[in-house]
Amino acid sequence: MEDVLVEKTAIISGGASGIGKAAAMKLADAGFRVCLLDVNDTKLSEVKKEMQEKAFQVMTIPCDIADYDRVEMAVQKMTDQWGRIDVVFANAGIVGQAASIESMSIDNWKNVHDINLNGTFFLVKAAIPHVKKQGGSIIITSSVSGNRVFSQAGFTAYSTSKAAQAAFAKMAALELAKYHIRVNVICPGGIETDFSKSIKQSKDLDEIKVPVEFPEGSKPLDERSGKPEEVANLVKFLATDDSSHITGTEIYIDGAESLLIG
Repeated sequence: MEDVLVEKTAIISGGASGIGKAAAMKLADAGFRVCLLDVNDTKLSEVKKEMQEKAFQVMTIPCDIADYDRVEMAVQKMTDQWGRIDVVFANAGIVGQAASIESMSIDNWKNVHDINLNGTFFLVKAAIPHVKKQGGSIIITSSVSGNRVFSQAGFTAYSTSKAAQAAFAKMAALELAKYHIRVNVICPGGIETDFSKSIKQSKDLDEIKVPVEFPEGSKPLDERSGKPEEVANLVKFLATDDSSHITGTEIYIDGAESLLIG
């Protein structure tokens, strides 16, 4: 294990797969006790077993991040067992259905915001009283969408929620600075996860697409998508004192792709 951080803890939403799982592994390897929240009980159990086999300290709590009461109970359960929260990684998110504004259902709009934006707010709000005791780091997974990229047809709900997360982080960074709490936002581009498989498309999506000509070499750095482990390296940096004077900042991790296709 490297850079051992004795007795520090991290809570991660959307921790059963993709970026959340990779971050959990990275932080646990650095000595953190890690609490994972996710709605997928099966994947949570699989990740817990995998981490325990590596002798990592982990607890898992099935949790609907869009339900504040359940989030608050999860945070309380974690602190009852471990006594503190040093790092909050608000990572859970969905795209929902890609649809035109005209055809998008009200339920889809609400669901995307309930998970992406409200879920972020709920986890941060519930954790603040515990992080304030000693200071710490809050990390939010936003996206290049809504911050640099606006050309994805049908992503209005998703991009709006991701832009709002970035604004929320900046407000929180100023409010919480006096408690030695840093708040930062990571903005991934294309990452090799199963995330895109969950995206549903409305029938009228082709009608609203604006033709975008992707340049040759549209992934300038290494000509590939990012890996969850690379995002996890960034999460670890923001979780530790290596980033002690960084707060209120968006950090893009997309190999410069969004600079070409925004």
